Amino acid sequence: MSEIIPVISATGLYTPPESISNEELVESFNAYVALHNARHAAEIAAGTVQELAPSSAEFIEKASGIKSRFVMAKAPLLDPEIMAPRWRERSNDELSVLAEIGLKAAQDALQRAGRLPRDVDAVLCAASNMERPYPAMAIEIQHALGIEGFAFDMNVACSSATFGIQTAADFIRAGHARSVLVVSPEICTGHNNMKNRDSHFIFGDVATAVLVEARDMAPADHWEIVGTRLKTVFSNNIRNNFGFLNCASPEGIGQPDKLFVQEGRKVFKEVVPMVASMIVAEAERLGIEAAALRRLWLHQANQGMNRLIAQRVLGHEANEDESPTVLDTYGNTSSAGSVIAFHKHSGDLAAGDLGVICSFGAGYSAGTVFVRKAA
Repeated sequence: MSEIIPVISATGLYTPPESISNEELVESFNAYVALHNARHAAEIAAGTVQELAPSSAEFIEKASGIKSRFVMAKAPLLDPEIMAPRWRERSNDELSVLAEIGLKAAQDALQRAGRLPRDVDAVLCAASNMERPYPAMAIEIQHALGIEGFAFDMNVACSSATFGIQTAADFIRAGHARSVLVVSPEICTGHNNMKNRDSHFIFGDVATAVLVEARDMAPADHWEIVGTRLKTVFSNNIRNNFGFLNCASPEGIGQPDKLFVQEGRKVFKEVVPMVASMIVAEAERLGIEAAALRRLWLHQANQGMNRLIAQRVLGHEANEDESPTVLDTYGNTSSAGSVIAFHKHSGDLAAGDLGVICSFGAGYSAGTVFVRKAA
C-alpha cells in the first residue's frame, strides 16, 4: 500500500469590516486614563492607588510593529467606559459569532480548492478563544456546512492552527479522513485587557481556514506537507485564568488575570531560541538546509521576535520577501497569524520552493509545518 501524502489544498480568510488604528486606540486609552486618574485623585495622592500613564502610537509601533487591527466590535472597544466587545447574545438556535466567522473562512477555502462540503470528512476548530465549552464550535461549523463525518475543538493557544494542521495530516496519513478543514476563528479582543498600557494594543480579530487533503485528490495548485513538529513547555509567562471554575467566586470576577496577561521580556528571551532551534532541528531531520528555506510564515506576535527568529534560522537578517509581515495591519491574531501570512504571501512562490509555517505562544507551545510548492 503506497504512502498517503497530506497536502494543503487551499486556505481561506475572513477579515472583519472594521479596523482600529493606533491613533484611535490611543485616544480611547488616554481618555480612560484621564477618567481613572480623576476619579481616584484622592487615592492616588494618598498612595493607595497607582496613577496610570498615557500611551502613544509611537510607543505601540516601536514595541510591537502593529499599526492597526481588524475588530468585530469597534465602538464598544473605543468607549472609555466599556473597552471590550459587546453584541447581542444570540439564541441557541442562531449561529454563534465564532461559528459565523469560521464558516466564512471555511467557505472561502472550499471555493478556492473547488471543493464541495460533501467532499470533506472532518472539521477541526483550532483556536485560542472559544465561545463556550460545548457543543463544540467545530460541530456547529460542520452542521452549518452540511458535512458528514466528525468534528471537534482544540485549543493550544497561539499554536492551535499548526497543531490542527498536524492533526489533520495525521488523520489523512492513517486513512481516517481524506479531506479535513482546520478552522481558526479568533476574536482575540474578547480576552485582551484594553485598560493595560503594556498590552491594550496587541490583539485583533479574524478567522482562517486550512483545507488539508490527500495529495491524490488535491487541486494542481497545492502545497505538500513535508514534515511537522510540535513542542510544548509549561510556563506561566503567558496566561489567562478565565473559566467557569475560576470565576465561580465573587472575588474572581473581573480580576485582571481573567484576561490576557504576560511577562513580555521573559517570553521574548525564552521563546525566540526555543522556536529558532526547533525550526533548524526539524529542517535537519527532513534533510533541508534551513538557510535555503524560501519563506518563513511566522506567528504574528511581535516584530522583534520574528526578526530575530528569522535571522537565527536563515543566518542573516530576513527581508520582507523571506519573512512577510501582516502584523502591521492585523495585529496579533493568535493562532490565525501565521496562516494569514501564508494565505497572503504564498501565491508568488515557484514549484519546488520550500517554506515553513510556524507558530508559538502560551503554554509555551510551538508548531512547525514544512511545506513544498507542488511541481
